Amino acid sequence: MEKKWYSRTDISPEVQMIMAKASATVKQMNSMTLADFKDKETLIRELFGSVGSAPFVGDNFHCDFGQNIHVGDNFHADYNCTMLDLAEIRIGDNCLIGPDVGIFTAGHRLEPEGRVLDVYGSPITIGNDVWIGGHSTILPGVTIGDGAVIAAGSVVTKDVAARTLVAGNPAVFKKDIKQS
Repeated sequence: MEKKWYSRTDISPEVQMIMAKASATVKQMNSMTLADFKDKETLIRELFGSVGSAPFVGDNFHCDFGQNIHVGDNFHADYNCTMLDLAEIRIGDNCLIGPDVGIFTAGHRLEPEGRVLDVYGSPITIGNDVWIGGHSTILPGVTIGDGAVIAAGSVVTKDVAARTLVAGNPAVFKKDIKQS
């Protein structure tokens, strides 16, 4: 997927307002307890671009815009999940995201000249029935196929085929996942 470049010096007042609203909603969500699950679900639905049934987001969640995040049914993100949603993040049904996972659509140029001013966004797509283990990182432009498992602590830099297990930094294929 192609990178879309942005300049941090050209952020419109409209975009600043979207980010400010997302920040306020995230702070409100993070102040709630597990007993407030109905109110938290309402905020998830306000924050994200689209949400299926029965979403769960654990404590200490963070994102840039929120509106670029789309999740299916039975979405579960554990504690300390960060989604940098400069570009779209699309997550299918029945996905489990472990604690301390980062899903980052944003990146910067390699050359130091202008690095601090320029940022790019490249969409991330995560299929149905995916399990992302704790402390994993998903980098810009990655697609993860249905039924895949990302082992804990992995850094996913390339697409992951359906029904496969990947692990490591960078994440590499370990084995196919057979149907039961």
